[in-house]
Amino acid sequence: MLKNGIILVADDEPKMRDLVKMYLGREGFEVIEAGDGESALELLKKSEIDLVILDIMMPKVDGLTVCREIRRDYDIPVIMLTARGEEIDRVLGFELGADDYVVKPFSPRELVARVKALLRRVGAKQPGEPGNILTFPGLVINHDAREVDVQGNKISLTPKEFELLAFLAKNSGRVFTREQLLEHVWGYDFYGDLRTVDTHVKKLREKLSRFGEAAAYLITVWGVGYKFEVGK
Repeated sequence: MLKNGIILVADDEPKMRDLVKMYLGREGFEVIEAGDGESALELLKKSEIDLVILDIMMPKVDGLTVCREIRRDYDIPVIMLTARGEEIDRVLGFELGADDYVVKPFSPRELVARVKALLRRVGAKQPGEPGNILTFPGLVINHDAREVDVQGNKISLTPKEFELLAFLAKNSGRVFTREQLLEHVWGYDFYGDLRTVDTHVKKLREKLSRFGEAAAYLITVWGVGYKFEVGK
């Protein structure tokens, strides 16, 4: 019996898929492969996928488009995998909902570590633990169900958006620098830059503002970072 879950690897290079599959397989993951974006989207409809590794440059449907489609219908972690290291690709990927970004060439062991870290965070549910359900005026954050409710409306968040909001809310009133947020939410080994935090805060505010004033809880402390605070 597999101990870790099912990973979809979408990359048009067979050798790259084989390499990733070999290393993930050693750690107990089942790997489903797709050679293009169209096939990846079809497999998502047919299988219970726990995490997706997406190459950006793929035939038929590119990885960024696939990422956008995933975020429309699924709440699963996404790691973008690409040979292109330009900043614009990284920022666009995060804006579309990617949770992590790895540039080729990369260490397969490093990729496996990132997969484990993402799944650990998404699956770290401890029912009954104090603070797993946070309630504020017009906003409820349920860590067990990984759900956010704004004025009675459930908001669809990416895994990293949820983790960022939950972390700030759990530490309400405390100011965190971007570096601290990268460390606590993304982890020490994250390759992104400080703008990753800004991008996620921006997306959170957009989503929270659709049904109420909860976006006002996310406060920018100029020259320092961000904090979550309920107005008095």
